[in-house]
Amino acid sequence: MPSVEDYDSTGISHYSIPDFKFLDGSTLTINVAYRSFNPSASEVVCIPTCYGGRINNTLNFTHGALKDYHVVVVAMLGNGESSSPSNTIEQNFPKLDYQDVVKSQYELLTKYLKVKELEAVIGFSMGAQQAFYWACMYPDFMKVSIPICGSAKTSPHNWAFLEGPKAALLNSVDYADGAYKVKGVKPVRGLRAFGRAYCAWAMSAAWFREKIWQKELGYTTLDDFMRAQWEEAFESWDAEDLLILARMWQAGDVGALREDGDYIKALAAVKARVLVMPASTDQYFR
Repeated sequence: MPSVEDYDSTGISHYSIPDFKFLDGSTLTINVAYRSFNPSASEVVCIPTCYGGRINNTLNFTHGALKDYHVVVVAMLGNGESSSPSNTIEQNFPKLDYQDVVKSQYELLTKYLKVKELEAVIGFSMGAQQAFYWACMYPDFMKVSIPICGSAKTSPHNWAFLEGPKAALLNSVDYADGAYKVKGVKPVRGLRAFGRAYCAWAMSAAWFREKIWQKELGYTTLDDFMRAQWEEAFESWDAEDLLILARMWQAGDVGALREDGDYIKALAAVKARVLVMPASTDQYFR
């Protein structure tokens, strides 16, 4: 869920990787945004951002379970903080794959922060998918993987859900088939439509039935909630960033790391301990 608060850049640093090679064969100098909490601690945990997430609105557990750890919250490529279509001069940003995202995080941790081993990778939603990829790509580098409400392979149902918000944005008048930047406009109508189409999928049917938006969040009407928490929140995002991340999410499959494409075998090769934390009312990762 995107934040409705003003962007907070507190404590955020950037690491530049020259001539980073993407899975699609493209080469580009990229920047990886991150924030270190308690950097003097010897045990390190990595927390990648989720869809709609920024570094400083990502739950980092540093006042609770991870208060004695060095926690590195990393913005995945495409989220607008690390290299993304919105902040890259090149006209055509490379196609993103989870392998690119995790590879860039690995380089940050090993080459710049000099981390020798991770205690854990913890992630929610798209962050959870990154946690699965981490466990498959670097099995000897981490002790624990904790994917929260995520999947090792995006399901057909999840893929189909994402088509709805994407279509709302892509077909909006002000998106103009991608020409909005040339016209010097922000596709506000498209971004609002994206948020409204996404809203019903983010929480469970029970959440809506029990009117949590009213009882706990204080909104008078459901429409007020949708406008404030979803339409307005997505207005702060760049359209191409939202789209490139959604496409990467749709293509998520750790089986792609193997020649035979078998995600079950990819997971069977994981060496880390894995704590999978699903939600019984989750609408697309279960």
